[in-house]
Amino acid sequence: MTKTYNIGVEATIDVIGGKWKPVILCHLQNNGLMRTSALKRAIPTITQKMLTQQLRELEKDGIINRIVYDQVPPKVEYELSEYGQTLGNILSSLCYWGEYHVEKMYEQGEPVTLNQQDFINIPNA
Repeated sequence: MTKTYNIGVEATIDVIGGKWKPVILCHLQNNGLMRTSALKRAIPTITQKMLTQQLRELEKDGIINRIVYDQVPPKVEYELSEYGQTLGNILSSLCYWGEYHVEKMYEQGEPVTLNQQDFINIPNA
């Protein structure tokens, strides 16, 4: 069956869309190699089942690499693939805009905090 997209962004959202994939990808972009447990700690509101599902989908699409070490106990790490690294500017822009948005919310007196700040210095409320 042929996939049809009406605009390029549809293809992008098809691969990295949803609540969790951009978050996972930003963590991998910022931190490099990460184990599943480190990703789970970095994203405390994601369930283990959802994290595993999202990682499998990203691996299937060639966006991340799953590295399995032959040792006991087993060790598995994830990283952006070379193909996934081409999303760098997109991911950075999403992170930057989100931080900008949080800053605007803070300035408007909304109760908001940002635990990880990459670009903008936002005081924690």
